[in-house]
Amino acid sequence: MDRIDAMKVFIAALDENSLAGAGRRLGRSPAAVSRAIAFLEAHTGTPLLYRTTRTIKLSEAGERYALACRRILADLEEADMLVADERSAPRGLLTVTAPVAAGEDVLGPLLDEFIDRHPEVSIRLQLLDRPVSLIDEGIDVALRFAHLADSTLVAVPIGEVRRVVAASPDYLASHPPINEPADLARHSIVSMTHFGLDSWSFPTGGKAALPLVVQFAPRFVVNTIRGAVASVLAGHGVTRVFSYHVAGHVEAGALKIVLRDSEHAPLPIHLLTPHGRLSVPKVRAFVDFATPRLRAHFAKLQRITDQNGG
Repeated sequence: MDRIDAMKVFIAALDENSLAGAGRRLGRSPAAVSRAIAFLEAHTGTPLLYRTTRTIKLSEAGERYALACRRILADLEEADMLVADERSAPRGLLTVTAPVAAGEDVLGPLLDEFIDRHPEVSIRLQLLDRPVSLIDEGIDVALRFAHLADSTLVAVPIGEVRRVVAASPDYLASHPPINEPADLARHSIVSMTHFGLDSWSFPTGGKAALPLVVQFAPRFVVNTIRGAVASVLAGHGVTRVFSYHVAGHVEAGALKIVLRDSEHAPLPIHLLTPHGRLSVPKVRAFVDFATPRLRAHFAKLQRITDQNGG
């Protein structure tokens, strides 16, 4: 059996989370899919998957092997595209990742429009609120909100986003004023892991000065942006999110941004892709399609929160 073909079956099984799903995607029988997985396990000398009647789970060795397979298959696809010079014909599976809220609210509609324009492209969207290695996990394009340090990636600037503190007007009207970060200690805080569970930092002005850290005992801890925003919309406290998470609510008057003068410098937004992937037609087509739309979208949201910041 061809090892590269078996790798494709293995990755399809992971993407579909079942052997039967891989068979349907690739047009193969369940027995053929099982034989391909068994071939790889025999070749590597270790179990790669644990199978149940409903799902599959990677072994520890399988996790490492899957990352390597994704890299190998991506490199082969890139080589094929370069030789074929198919720049005018995007096709194949495009793998995109983004934070959960941005992926659902921003990238989702763009991806729907993109695949309507390119019927030979299919999409795998991974929504993760954690850093991912594009190369190790076989990602073609990532939407990232952060300062960048990885020089192995090509970065296309999209815009900026602020970390803002927000609450509903009703909550603010019935609680002590928030004029400086220290005032937060007297308020009900709705917190999330990636914005600080029991403390938030604020700049103090001088370049050499340490940031001001405000400690608090949160009244409500939630692990999603939507959960935190819903809580503060209902008047249950104050939260910290990215400005684009609340721009629509701020524009509608349902939320108000406080401590505008105590915010950190904005974080840059980029589309990232591994070096060499922009030469692949599907990746180039998506980056060219998404860049102007994302720039316009985030610029509009930034104007809204700039104009309505407290």
